[in-house]
Amino acid sequence: MQDNIILTMQDIEMSFPGVRALKQASLTLRRGEVHALMGENGAGKSTMVKCLTGVYHKDSGEIIYDGKKIEPTTPQAAVEMGISTVYQEINLCPNLTVAENMFIGRQPLRGKLVDWKTMNRRSVEVLRRFNINIDVTRPLSTYSVAIQQLVSIARAVDVDAKILILDEPTSSLDEQEVDKLFEIMRRLRSEGMAIVFITHFLDQVYEISDRITVLRNGELIGEYEVKNFPKIDLVTKMIGKELSDLSAISRVEKSEDEKQIIVEAEDICVAGKISDVNMQLRTGEVLGFAGLLGSGRTESAETLFGVQKAHCGTIKIKNKQVNLRSPADAIKNNIAFCPEDRKRDGIIAELSIRENIVLAIQARQGLLKKMPLKQQQELADKYIKLLGIATPDAEKKIGELSGGNQQKVILARWLATEPEVLILDEPTRGIDVGAKAEIQKLTLSLCEKGLSLVFISSEIDEVMRVSNRIVVMRDRRKVGELKSEDFSQGRILSTIAGGESK
Repeated sequence: MQDNIILTMQDIEMSFPGVRALKQASLTLRRGEVHALMGENGAGKSTMVKCLTGVYHKDSGEIIYDGKKIEPTTPQAAVEMGISTVYQEINLCPNLTVAENMFIGRQPLRGKLVDWKTMNRRSVEVLRRFNINIDVTRPLSTYSVAIQQLVSIARAVDVDAKILILDEPTSSLDEQEVDKLFEIMRRLRSEGMAIVFITHFLDQVYEISDRITVLRNGELIGEYEVKNFPKIDLVTKMIGKELSDLSAISRVEKSEDEKQIIVEAEDICVAGKISDVNMQLRTGEVLGFAGLLGSGRTESAETLFGVQKAHCGTIKIKNKQVNLRSPADAIKNNIAFCPEDRKRDGIIAELSIRENIVLAIQARQGLLKKMPLKQQQELADKYIKLLGIATPDAEKKIGELSGGNQQKVILARWLATEPEVLILDEPTRGIDVGAKAEIQKLTLSLCEKGLSLVFISSEIDEVMRVSNRIVVMRDRRKVGELKSEDFSQGRILSTIAGGESK
C-alpha cells in the first residue's frame, strides 16, 4: 500500500498577518482513489491546496510527490508537474471557443500559425472520452455551467495530470449533472488517477470517496476510510462537538401558545442553491437554522430577502402570496437582513456610523427624499444608546470599530426601519465572547417585543440558546425541524448526518 502513495504533504505550516492558517497539517494521497478533504469554513482546505499548487509558498513542512521532494513556485509549475486543479469558479474564457479553452497556452502550431483543424479535432477526441459530444467551435459561454465544468475537467486531465483537485465542483450542478461528473471521476480513478474532492455535501462524499481527511482550525484531525467512518462521526470531527458533550444549555424557554404565522415558505427552490424548503415563522419567535457550511442555510435566508429569486414554490407574508424579486421588495414587506459577511455585504467602512445606520431607511425613501441631517443624528444617537455601541460619537468611521460594534451598527440600520421580520445570518461570527452574549441577549429581547427573527449560526449551542424551533439543513434541503423540548446537540448532529446515531 505504501508503494501506491503518490503525494505526501507533511507538517505543513502557513501563516498570514495575524492568522496561523495551517498548523502541522498533513495529507496523504494514493493513486486510483477519490480522497475527500473535509472541514468547515476556515479549516484550512483551500490553503492546503494552494500550498500544493504554488499559489502560496508554505512556511515549513515538506511535499513529496511521486517519490521526490517538490516546491511548486507557481500554479503553472504545478500543472507541468502533473497536478491540475478545477475550481468552483470556472477559470476558463467564456468568449473563446471550447477548443480554444481546451488548448489555451498549448495550441498546436503549423509553422508559426495555430493549427485550428488539429486543435478542433483533438478537442473533440478528448471530450468524447468523457461522453461529451458538443460543437467545439462554439463559444464556451453558449453551454451550461455543467458543460463548462466538464470541459474544465477534461482540459485538466489532458495535460497529463496524475493528481486532479476538484474544489466544490458540484456546487452549481443538478442531480443528473452530478451523476455524470461522478461517472467521469470513477473512470479516472479506475485509470489510476488520484483525485482530491473538496465539497460540503455529505451524501456526495459517501457516494464517491474512498478516504476522508478532516481539517479543523488549520490542523489535521484525522484520516479515515469512508466504509468505516459513519456520517455522524464526520460531522462531529468537522465541528469539534462530540455527542457525549451534552452540557446544559442556558436557553430561555418560550411559551407554546399558537401565534400568528407571519412568513410561510412552501417548497421554495433556487436552481443550484436550495430545493423544496418549507418553513413557518410566527410573530415574536426565533426560528433557528442549523447545518454545515454549504447546507443551504444562507441561501434560504437570501431567498426570503429577495437576494436569491425563487424559481418554484410560494412565499406568503401574513397569508398573502408575495413575489420577492429583490431586497427592495423584501424591505417593502418589512423584512430586514443582516448578512453573514458584514465586511463585504454589510458595512461601508469609509462612511460614519450615522451614515451606515440611515442607509436602509434612505434606500426605502429614495435618493430624492434625503433625510434631514438632524433627523439622521437623532436616529443614530438613539440606536447607539439602545444597543450600547462603543463610540465617542456617531461621526466615527464604522471601519474603525471592533467587529462586535460593527455588527451592532448593522443591527441598528435594520431596526431603524421598524421591521416585522429580522434575518440574522451568523450575527456573532468573528466577535469576542462578551459581544456574542450581548447580541444573543438583544436577539431574545427583540423577540419578547414581538419581532420575528430568523437566526442562522454555525454554533449549535448558540442556535439552541436563542431559538423556539430549529430547521435543520443538509445538502441544500431541509431534513428536519425540532421543537424546543427536543433540542440537543446529539439530535441536531444526527439529523445533519442523515439520521445516523453513534
